[in-house]
Amino acid sequence: MRAITIPSPGGPAALVSADVPAPEIGPGEVLVDVAAAGVNRADVVQRQGNYPPPPGASELPGLEVSGVLRDVGAQVHDWAVGDRVCALLAGGGYAEQVAVPAGQLLPVPDGVDLVEAAALPEVACTVWSNLVLEAGLSDGETVLLHGGSSGIGTMAIQVARALGARVAVTAGSQAKLEACRDLGAQILIDYREQDFVEEIRAATEGAGADVILDLMGAKYLDRNLRALTRDGRLVVIGLMGGARAELDLGRMLSNRLRVIATSLRSRPADGKADIVRAVRTQLWPLIEQGRVRPIVHGTHPLEQARRAHEELEASQHIGKVLLTL
Repeated sequence: MRAITIPSPGGPAALVSADVPAPEIGPGEVLVDVAAAGVNRADVVQRQGNYPPPPGASELPGLEVSGVLRDVGAQVHDWAVGDRVCALLAGGGYAEQVAVPAGQLLPVPDGVDLVEAAALPEVACTVWSNLVLEAGLSDGETVLLHGGSSGIGTMAIQVARALGARVAVTAGSQAKLEACRDLGAQILIDYREQDFVEEIRAATEGAGADVILDLMGAKYLDRNLRALTRDGRLVVIGLMGGARAELDLGRMLSNRLRVIATSLRSRPADGKADIVRAVRTQLWPLIEQGRVRPIVHGTHPLEQARRAHEELEASQHIGKVLLTL
C-alpha cells in the first residue's frame, strides 16, 4: 500500500511516499480503507524526531482517519465490512489502510461528509476529555482557549458554547479572531498586542477564567495561573512554549488552583476506548444536531503531505488540514 514514511527526521522534505506492507489486524481490530487523514501538530513534532510513537504503535505518522471498513477481527461484533467510520489512532494514518482497535472507532456522524469526518476524532477526543472529563467545564463558567483558531481551538469553542460556557480565545490576527467569533467566542484577545491576563480579568470583573486549555506549556504557566479565578483549573495539553517553568505553589494554595497535564496519544487502548465511548454518547449528538461541526481549512492529496505540513507550520490555517486519498 501507499504510505507516507519518515526515513530520517527533518523538515517537511523528510516525509517520503513509499510502498509498505499493508497492516494485519488482530482479533479485536478492524482494517480501514482510508478516505482522509487529519494532519496534527503531533505529526510535525514526530517528523522532526521529537515525538516517537508509543511502544507497539505504527511508525507512520497520522493520529486520525476516516474511511470504510474493509475487514473486522474475529472478536469484533459491533462493526461490519462497509461501515463508514472515523478513528482515533496512535499512528499509521498517513496510508491507504490502517489497523484500528475497535474501541477507537466512531461512526461518521449523520450530516458529515466522509472526508470531513477525518477532522473529528483527535480534536473531539482531546477537547471532550480535557474540558469535560478532566476540567469539568459547566454551564455559566468562563473558559480561556489558547490558539482559538487551531483545530483543537475551533472544536473547543463550539463544545464550550454548547455546554453553556462563556468562551475567551487568544489568536494572532484579526482574521483568526473573527473566525473564532463566528464560531461563538465572546472574548477575543490578540496575543500579539494584548496581555491575556489583563483582558480576561477585565472581561470577568476581575475574577478570571474558571478553566484554561493551554497548548504552550512553560511559556504561559505563570500567566495562566494569574488568569485563573479561585478554584480554577489549568489543563496543559501541549509544550509549544517549552517544558520547564517555575510553579508558584503559594498562588495555587491560596486560590485552590489545579494544574492538569494530559496526553491522549500515550494512553492505553482501554483508556482511549473510554474517551471514545464518552464522545460518541455525549458529543456526537451535538454534531448530528448541527450545534458542533468540523472546521476544515483545506485538503491535500496524500502524496502532498509535505505541503500540508508546510501549511500547518505557517500557522495561517483556521481549523483542520486534511490529507485525502
